[in-house]
Amino acid sequence: MPEIDKYFLLTKKKPNKLKILNDPIYGFIQIPNSLIFDIIEHPYFQRLRRITQMGFSNLVYPGANHTRFHHAIGCMHLMQKAVSVLKFKQVDISKEEENALYIAILLHDIGHGAFSHALEHSIVSSISHEEISLKFMKALNKEFQGELTLAIKIFEGKYPRKFLCQLISSQLDIDRLDYLKRDSFYTGVAEGNISSDRLIAMMNVKDDELVIEEKGIYSVEKFLIARRLMYWQVYLHKTGIVAENVLVHVLKRAKELAEKGEKLFASSSLKYFLYNQISENNFNNETLEMFSKLDDYDVMLAIKEWTLHEDVVLSTLSKMIVDRKLLRIEIHKKEVENSFFEKKKEEVLNNLKLTRREVNYFVFTGKITNQAYNSEKPIFILNKENKTTDIAKASDQLNIQALTNPVVKYFICYPK
Repeated sequence: MPEIDKYFLLTKKKPNKLKILNDPIYGFIQIPNSLIFDIIEHPYFQRLRRITQMGFSNLVYPGANHTRFHHAIGCMHLMQKAVSVLKFKQVDISKEEENALYIAILLHDIGHGAFSHALEHSIVSSISHEEISLKFMKALNKEFQGELTLAIKIFEGKYPRKFLCQLISSQLDIDRLDYLKRDSFYTGVAEGNISSDRLIAMMNVKDDELVIEEKGIYSVEKFLIARRLMYWQVYLHKTGIVAENVLVHVLKRAKELAEKGEKLFASSSLKYFLYNQISENNFNNETLEMFSKLDDYDVMLAIKEWTLHEDVVLSTLSKMIVDRKLLRIEIHKKEVENSFFEKKKEEVLNNLKLTRREVNYFVFTGKITNQAYNSEKPIFILNKENKTTDIAKASDQLNIQALTNPVVKYFICYPK
């Protein structure tokens, strides 16, 4: 029996589960009940302390070292505010639904792997972080004897009350209200500093649809513009793009070597994913347990060791990340011409002793997309006549309509 359990048994005291956390953005955050406390204390959730929220954005913005744990707790706090506002406006939300919202938003990102999306594109294939989140929630539901059942329905969008699902996932959901404000704070990019309090205060429900009252229309406009700017300045910053792609290629190369039987330094959890083919079809309970032990620390420790590996591809790519000596990246409005792409590959072939297949680790292309507002899933504005209108039509800002068009840019990466 752990020492702390012995202490509580001997003194007949129970741990205080109604804790208060101090957040640098919102101030004091209260944990609403003991079930939420127990979920936060669970090793599955505590792992989020070791997963950075923004991957390699700290290579551009040194302050961007906050974690998925910060974000999840912040989301729970904003959800408490949203529920309070809607109840005040006579929207019927039962105690069970309220608790389910807190659990669903708390766990919405629990399936994120190390450095966020890098694992999805390298050593874990054909399964998204949302699907892994659902597997974690179902495992926790079993452990907590069915107390997460309603939260899972809302998370999956299968609950009949649509607005509850929209609070978890929509174009103006609690997730976005926290990450824009939080990422803006930690990066120092002021353009992303939205008024989440104002947006929540203007929330209402009309015909089972989450809406924003007309008085909040300017806050919604600022939210959409802030989202667009944060994507170009932060999430799609060229250094962040190239760093994440190099990481993906490091893990792909490690996986390739592992499949050939090469011995690689790695923690037991990382080794499991390197030496086994993992996809949605075989992502079982054992895989989930191993995934729950895999975090940023495992990946970075391995990469530091791989800088000394005899494989020139693996060691060179690893050094790029450790030393921040990344590939050059060019971003274009049009697709990269094949002649230019092949020319760069030939240059690398002549300079480095690589095979034609290996050169693809160092010279590659891709595309990035920024769509600030998707009109197929509209944000509705509730006017004084109690009628709803899509923000793109209700706004007198012409650029809101322009934000509905996805902007696609193309990039090429190659050695400097």
